[in-house]
Amino acid sequence: MEAIEIEADSGTHSAVIIGSGFGGQCAAMTLRKAGIDDFVILERRAFVGGTWCQNSYPGAAVDVQSPLYSISSEPYAWTQMFADQAELQAYTNHVLDKHALRPHIRVNAEVTEARWTEDAWTVYAADGREFRGKYLINASGPLSTPVIPDFTGRELFTGKSFHTNDWDHSFDYRGKRVAVIGSGASAAQVIPAIAPDVAELHVFQRSPHWVMPRHDRVFTPWQRRLLGNRLIHKAVRTAIYWSLETRMIGFKYSRWALKRVAEDNARALIARQISDPALRAAVTPDYTIGCKRIILSNTLYPALAAENTTLHDRTDGIQRITETGIVTASGEHVDLDLIVWSTGYDATDGVISYPVVGARGTKLADVWQEFPRAYLGTSIPGFPNFFVVTGPNTGIGHTSAVFVIEAQMEYIARAITAVERQGATAIEVTDIAEDDYTRMVHREMQRTVWHTGGCQSWYKSKSGHVIAMFPGFSFTFRRLARRFRPAHHVIRPAGGHR
Repeated sequence: MEAIEIEADSGTHSAVIIGSGFGGQCAAMTLRKAGIDDFVILERRAFVGGTWCQNSYPGAAVDVQSPLYSISSEPYAWTQMFADQAELQAYTNHVLDKHALRPHIRVNAEVTEARWTEDAWTVYAADGREFRGKYLINASGPLSTPVIPDFTGRELFTGKSFHTNDWDHSFDYRGKRVAVIGSGASAAQVIPAIAPDVAELHVFQRSPHWVMPRHDRVFTPWQRRLLGNRLIHKAVRTAIYWSLETRMIGFKYSRWALKRVAEDNARALIARQISDPALRAAVTPDYTIGCKRIILSNTLYPALAAENTTLHDRTDGIQRITETGIVTASGEHVDLDLIVWSTGYDATDGVISYPVVGARGTKLADVWQEFPRAYLGTSIPGFPNFFVVTGPNTGIGHTSAVFVIEAQMEYIARAITAVERQGATAIEVTDIAEDDYTRMVHREMQRTVWHTGGCQSWYKSKSGHVIAMFPGFSFTFRRLARRFRPAHHVIRPAGGHR
């Protein structure tokens, strides 16, 4: 985590980008291709790089093959098929340095508000700095605001506690009594990583996830050299992409295929790795596979079956937290030295964590009061020149999020180019275009496993709408994003007012 010297100055720029992860990096590269080099990237942390520099918990790794989970124009000599956090951080820094993005970044710039005034956006930082830009691109990411449930007595615990998003590496968990709260993707990586080294491991699982084998491999030196070649990289990337894209058939079009190919495979893994009938029952979900995020792991079940691990399922969850541990629903007191919160993020209703005020004083919080919505998950009526990266309904449960980010960039580039070519002031999607798009998304969502699979997941907002996911093939989303439709937008000429 390389610190950057804080720039004390505020300033006016052509564009302001919020977030320095893959979304922010792609946005910066897109602006340059559109002829805009006067941009600033705001990073709320003291270091840059986004998710894969922030999430450094033990076992952290990507669950999409690295040649695809990367920027298409930036091949890399990956050491293994599923890169771990350290390599993803190295890749992130590689991109930042290659494209000379560090001088554009302002760290410790926690955004407190963004407001459209006088044909430009003003972004306010917590330390008093203000940044002004014609265009505003939010690339803070959906997995950036961690959530910790408000369990009774949580503040009383005198041991160590932290969220996986903010792992405290100064604390030595070896030989300690540890609880991991949660059973999602982060927990599934942390649990097997720390289980061999702790005295006791207590896993509190609200509901189990389906788990499938992780087909990882370490690349040989000559394979790494080939992966660094642009043509080979493209070929490998394309092969991986189409192999993953077929999964959408099960998620939306064929429950039979989903059960026979995916669920049967997941059940076989349980039978192969867990011998205890009670533990088997506890880790077997009661909903359709794919309804929640599918976990890829070869090591989770052996860790849960280890002698020093106790799995507390929903029947024996957390009643309250005390100064020294957790009281379970059955009345047992579990003494602990460390509580690890692996309880996810506010990735739907809280996709943007700061207030945004658009034209005519329109507040984004009011527009999104029922549920977050956006045209192509990117543009919102009433918010000129404002683009959201990984916005509502842009998540993909079967392939790389970076692919979708790059699709959004094609739309953003075309929108900005339309403004600049006309010498105009702003572009704004129409209410009708956004409403038609959102209706289509949620109509199509009715057919997906995320809507009908019988689970309660973070994919859904408080309204019950599935907000996190796009209900179709990723190439369909890219085709929609690539086809810029002027009729769906209002472009305001210079000197115009609205």
